[in-house]
Amino acid sequence: MQNFINRIDFNPILEYSLLISLSIIISIIGYLIAKKYVIKVIHKLIFKTKSKWDDTLIKTKFFEELAYIIPPLILLYFSKFYPQNISSIVSQIIGFWIIIVIIKVIDSLLSAVLEIYNTFEISKDKPIKGYIQLFKLLAYILGAIIALCILFDISLLHVLSGVGAFTAVLMFIFRDTILSLIASIQIVANDLFKVGDWIEAQNFGADGEVIDIALHSVKVQNWDKTIVTIPTYKFMENSFKNWRGMAESGGRRIKRSIFIDSNSIHFCTPQLLEKLKSIDLIRDYLDEKSAVVDTTAEITLNKRKLTNIGTFREYMKRYVQSNPNIDSKNFTFIVRQLEQTSKGVPLEVYAFSNKNKWAEYEQIQSDIFDHLLVALREFDLKLYQEPSGEFGSSK
Repeated sequence: MQNFINRIDFNPILEYSLLISLSIIISIIGYLIAKKYVIKVIHKLIFKTKSKWDDTLIKTKFFEELAYIIPPLILLYFSKFYPQNISSIVSQIIGFWIIIVIIKVIDSLLSAVLEIYNTFEISKDKPIKGYIQLFKLLAYILGAIIALCILFDISLLHVLSGVGAFTAVLMFIFRDTILSLIASIQIVANDLFKVGDWIEAQNFGADGEVIDIALHSVKVQNWDKTIVTIPTYKFMENSFKNWRGMAESGGRRIKRSIFIDSNSIHFCTPQLLEKLKSIDLIRDYLDEKSAVVDTTAEITLNKRKLTNIGTFREYMKRYVQSNPNIDSKNFTFIVRQLEQTSKGVPLEVYAFSNKNKWAEYEQIQSDIFDHLLVALREFDLKLYQEPSGEFGSSK
């Protein structure tokens, strides 16, 4: 190359102008050849392989980013033939260029690593997206420092030695990043939640499924399909509820009360007991109780007597327990009377359905209480209901 240059009988300005133009043209041609032909050949070879991980490199455009390093390498080769004053400047610019390309290649490679990792089942329990984003951030910061040092011909050691003086400033700038990193480690290490979990964070209006866990934010898709983005570190400052335990248990809690009008509560009369014995679910219960309590029409507090609310509570228990969609063996099952309120006497069903999908769960719960709300009339009980605006109005 030097002999070729020596033979050109041009003045120095034209000589080096020609050389620079030639080097630029060759670098562009080299890049186009790599992009149009070499990368296509590589893609064809990759598609023929049985493994899928190399396809991810194509998806993240790893080879396209790598092709950008060809022009600066060609220019770097030709720069040694430039004049000394131009060669040093060009070398600094090329060094800056190469560092930028390396950063982009690292970014693409880390994205490929994340894509490959997400194909494994463990990625659902141990997401690494936050760590990948952290590595990318560090790569960009360190790459930018190195690139600027090369561009302005500054010693990297001098720059790094001066970083300590700006630690407080850096801590302030990257405060959220540092807090989010710590939060991400705690979330993964303590298995607080993972992608696919149903979480409820009332402070942020989030009640739905986790769809993404990143370094700086967690995305939750609510059941109305809206998406809430929450800073990762906020989960360490605020409480939230994870419904994963419910999903994994196979059951879902039903906790609902029927409020009985206290004016309708009374002892069971012989006529009421006779009518209630026609109900198969509580016939044996009434026969058993009739042997030990007074079933006459006499109103007395000196003898044990059945009440319509107590009998209805037993009916509620047996009816709910007989439902094939209620799991009373593996979960807590209680039908209880709670403390009387201004809205009546509450009878609460505390049980678990063996279906935890929302629609099925609501259907089971509704069917049970549809029946109980109608059945209480057979026990001479009334549902408590606040008077409407027309109550007592004159006609």
